[in-house]
Amino acid sequence: MERKEGQVAKSIEKQTSKIPSDVFLWTALGSMAISLGLKVAGMKSQSIFVGQWTAPLLILGLYNKLVKLEGHDKDDKGQRTDSKEFFKPELNPQFSHHE
Repeated sequence: MERKEGQVAKSIEKQTSKIPSDVFLWTALGSMAISLGLKVAGMKSQSIFVGQWTAPLLILGLYNKLVKLEGHDKDDKGQRTDSKEFFKPELNPQFSHHE
């Protein structure tokens, strides 16, 4: 039984896939820097609050990257690549063992 994404998931993925993955990384790093600044300034509770943004931002970045690589759009267009095929050197040059 093959599962298809719902319309809500498709629309969210369509919008979030437009955001470069670097945005999530830099935002997470920025939240760590702001958290450190708040900690140094003696604002402990605000520092903890902002510091807790880092993990969700990194997870969102990972989700964004996965959507771009393995998202619903490949299923809909018939372009889905089996993960075993992804690692075949003839299909993906980064996995060739040329020395």
